[in-house]
Amino acid sequence: MPLRKRTPLVALGAVTALAVLTACGGGDGTAAAPGADGKPVDLTFWGWAKGTKEVVDAFNASHTNIRVKFEEIPSGNAGGYAKISNAVKAGNAPDLVSIEYPMLPEFVSQGSVQDIGALLGDDVKKKFLPQAVELTTLGGKNWAVPFDAAPQAFYYRKDLFTKYGVDVPKTWDEFRAAAEKVKKADAKARIGTFFPDDPTTFQAMAWQAGAQWFKAEGDTWKVNTTDAATTKVSAYWQQLLDDDLVRNNASFSPEWTNSLKSGGTVGYLGAAWGAGVLKGTLPEQEGKWAVAPMPTWDGRAASGMLGGSTFAVTKGSKKASASVEFAKWMTTTEAGIKARIASGTSSAFPAATELRPAAKKAFDATYYGGQDIYQVFEEAGTSITPNWAWGPSTGTTNSVIKDQFGRVTGGGTTIADAVKAGHDATVAELKKRGLKVEG
Repeated sequence: MPLRKRTPLVALGAVTALAVLTACGGGDGTAAAPGADGKPVDLTFWGWAKGTKEVVDAFNASHTNIRVKFEEIPSGNAGGYAKISNAVKAGNAPDLVSIEYPMLPEFVSQGSVQDIGALLGDDVKKKFLPQAVELTTLGGKNWAVPFDAAPQAFYYRKDLFTKYGVDVPKTWDEFRAAAEKVKKADAKARIGTFFPDDPTTFQAMAWQAGAQWFKAEGDTWKVNTTDAATTKVSAYWQQLLDDDLVRNNASFSPEWTNSLKSGGTVGYLGAAWGAGVLKGTLPEQEGKWAVAPMPTWDGRAASGMLGGSTFAVTKGSKKASASVEFAKWMTTTEAGIKARIASGTSSAFPAATELRPAAKKAFDATYYGGQDIYQVFEEAGTSITPNWAWGPSTGTTNSVIKDQFGRVTGGGTTIADAVKAGHDATVAELKKRGLKVEG
């Protein structure tokens, strides 16, 4: 079931503005064909996604013309992006790096990655769902190889939902009612968590609600992080926090993990890749978790994207051809997908639609009681809400919102004010870069 065709995330009218954005992009993606001199090409690759080491090991074991040296770095928002940026500036960056969709425009605008369109080819791009290609195409150029899609999903402790008599919520109104019921059944338990350190989770929920934070028209960026959809999501989560119906813990922190271990938190609003995270983090809870579609505002299926990764060639790399060959193997071959998912820590939902059956087969669903979780992801993927685009200053946007979200606890600020601060900082940053902005 491929994702349905939908409105392009970057409209044709945006070409002029995106041309400004991509003017600094480096390289033409034609250097260093693999094995051109008869010797293996040695690549360096930085990333953090689950199962990556196993993928690299499998590639090196099956290829002689390219050898990959992998270095695991912190996830992007935990310092990985800063490490990549600093390495590019210092001239000692690796050849290939992991970059999530939201941050790709930022790296393109900084001139940190190469246009790889000539190496990717239309035959390869056709393998990926159109939305993933749109998110990696700026100014008519291809800047990265898509890896996965990341539709939203709701993970819940089915044993505790049964014990507390809680129905799996289909709407956000039902989610609040379920949150109240969980708390009433166990005063120490909560249905989920607000992540103050992770604006992308909030953004995915705004996306699901129909928000459109960035829009390029002509030579102008239109910025609006305080539209009606976002305002609705902000008010909803503020009320959940004010009424102590959800936790306020940093994502994947010891506090969050311990609350899951103890049954103090019985749900997780995440994405397709979250299935592997829970499985790897809480192996002792095998058989207790299940996956459901995200609650929606009107009960009809709708999803945003929470993260999702791409592979980009850095500005200074002279091994673009070999890097893209390796990236294509990771993203478009059954061997690449199987190596990652067979690690037992990844539940990647491939952007290459024909690989979904291989991913499903490779994932051991015993942890989820044998549930066909990939069918949940497929259905969520078909409902990804159209018209969302990422802007060229996502780093600034997210940094400011993250800082402000950290002040929400204790009444230091509100979610709405935090998002407004991100809006103002974004507009100021784009003007600083000499771009035309409305917002």
